[in-house]
Amino acid sequence: MSVLKHLLNWYFRTFERPFLENAAGPAEVRHNLNQKARFLFHGPFGVTVADIVLGGRPALHVAPDRDGPSILYFHGGAYVFGNPKTHVAMISTLTKKADAQGYLLDYSKAPENPFPAAIEDAEAAWLDLIGAGKDPQTCFLGGDSAGGGLALALLAVLIEKGHPLPAGVFAYSPLTDMTFSGPSIQENAQKDVILPAHRVEDMADLYLGDTPRGDPRASPLFADFKGAPPVYLMVGDTEILRDDSLRLRDHLEAQNVDVTLDVEHDVPHVWQILHNMLPEARRSLDKTAAWIKQQMQVTSES
Repeated sequence: MSVLKHLLNWYFRTFERPFLENAAGPAEVRHNLNQKARFLFHGPFGVTVADIVLGGRPALHVAPDRDGPSILYFHGGAYVFGNPKTHVAMISTLTKKADAQGYLLDYSKAPENPFPAAIEDAEAAWLDLIGAGKDPQTCFLGGDSAGGGLALALLAVLIEKGHPLPAGVFAYSPLTDMTFSGPSIQENAQKDVILPAHRVEDMADLYLGDTPRGDPRASPLFADFKGAPPVYLMVGDTEILRDDSLRLRDHLEAQNVDVTLDVEHDVPHVWQILHNMLPEARRSLDKTAAWIKQQMQVTSES
């Protein structure tokens, strides 16, 4: 348990959560995150970042000095804010640890492009990646928060449509239930140092509009995952989204999916993005990289 974790929790509770509670709209949140990411998040040396187009959408290609498996990653941001540049430092760090290639998609955001634009962009990006010659059994899907939900929703869509499946999927603090029926939404409303529980309905309205909240393309907790590859979930025990991961773990296990769940104590939402500062974040990225390498070893032996 690091001293820095307590200091960062104090900072988020004192400054960041009040900002999110009172932000006037998406534009203000987008600007705030973009500015902070530019100064706070820095990737490692020896990683090349290039602008590309994937599935008709802008994306970033992250390449360390060694070739390896590919990660198609979906950033978080409540389907409203965030972009590949806000998360590229974290994914650059992960790809270097995992000897992997990274692809960060700038999927369409609400309210300008509401559901199902994001999931359609994600599917197009995956098919484009595979169509370009990537072996799906050397590819992984990943994401955090809403992007973690998007990665899991995409997995269910690929299964439903009979498309090639990735070697595995990992998700950090994923949003898997847009009905917000998990007990942790209320139980952790005062404990979560970043996400204000009373704003989740606003976010859902911006993204889904009149679409049923339980649509599995938006709420993968209710999706069919029979035949899915291994899934790795990480979440903090004081997050309002804690039960989105706990219940998804149970749902996956009931469908005979190999699922691993790590629950970290008293960490901020998507703490992995704080890898420049937080020992717990670096450890989580190390564990993700080790899991990716383990899945690649299983694939090579089968």
